[in-house]
Amino acid sequence: MNFDLTTEQKLIQKTIREFAEAEVAPGAEQRDKEKQFPLRVFQKLADLGIMGLPFPEEYGGGGADTVSFAIVVEELSRACGSTGITYSAHVSLGGAPLHLFGTEEQKQKYLVPICTGESFGAFGLTEPNAGSDAGGTQTEAKEDGKDFIVNGNKCYITNASYAKHLSLTAITGRKDGQKEISALIVPTDAPGFTVIDNYEKMGLHASNTTELVLEDVRVPQENLLGARGEGFKQFLVTLDGGRIGIGAMAVGIAQAAYERALKYAQERRQFGKPLSSFQAIQFKLADMAMKIELARTMVYKAAWLKDQGRRFTKEASMCKLYASEICMEAASQAVQIHGGYGYMREYQVERYMRDAKLLEIGEGTSEVQRMVIAREIGC
Repeated sequence: MNFDLTTEQKLIQKTIREFAEAEVAPGAEQRDKEKQFPLRVFQKLADLGIMGLPFPEEYGGGGADTVSFAIVVEELSRACGSTGITYSAHVSLGGAPLHLFGTEEQKQKYLVPICTGESFGAFGLTEPNAGSDAGGTQTEAKEDGKDFIVNGNKCYITNASYAKHLSLTAITGRKDGQKEISALIVPTDAPGFTVIDNYEKMGLHASNTTELVLEDVRVPQENLLGARGEGFKQFLVTLDGGRIGIGAMAVGIAQAAYERALKYAQERRQFGKPLSSFQAIQFKLADMAMKIELARTMVYKAAWLKDQGRRFTKEASMCKLYASEICMEAASQAVQIHGGYGYMREYQVERYMRDAKLLEIGEGTSEVQRMVIAREIGC
């Protein structure tokens, strides 16, 4: 069993870490305060060819694997959680459904702009009355000649303000009382399509989180993504991949919290000694280091299984669940180690704690992950 990264993966890790430290980290605190989307950062990532990293080169991608994608998400998130979630959603929720289920024509038209950074990737699934129960979708797409007429609302959608098009789920029919849920590719500048960006969030302030309102939006039937009625299955597959991204993001934020706590404990003196010389603090830091390493290993395993074309649903849920929960724990302990300073924005660990909480909620709550794992082990 070989735990070493490949030469290509090491190069990607080195490149993106240097980029994150030079271009992402310096402005992270200010962007969080001002709720400023890191557009310039992503323009530079596009220049580096990172925006389509795991997609085939024929569509403008980098032809890299899922492990490499996880590495990039982790390193960006270590510098700025908002940048990490923007990138993760761009790839795993925006680009992946098009790559997995799109026709060749759809890929050329819609995946290429995502890979080149011309458009951000976004995915419209969650609704006001359909969160954990995604099957409770109420958005409807009714046939009208060669088109669908779409009406409905989506909420908590990442990147939509900067996406030229996105995939979303809608009811395209009913049979025997059962909803036929399909996925559609919808241009965001279509008449009747409104993107609203006015959420007041706990954290991840520099990421773009929006509400979508669709009022008689006309979409040609050729924009159907995958087979009609397969939308529910498609977004389950999409979420499996997305959970690897959330797991990687959690590892990155936890790593940042740990590094700041360790540095502070080594420098801060109390009772005539560095904090790091006290066993109570040593145990906190040791637990953080151990759990982060375990979480990273689980993320890489899920990514590796995906790259091998093997089933990874259970492992994706495990890595997302474990990594998100230890991330919240690590951020909380980092604040605790900093004491009163940890409660102040200047020391940044409070930002990690605010950013971390979403990871236990988005892409399936911790409770939903336990349901998935229980199902996968035969309960």
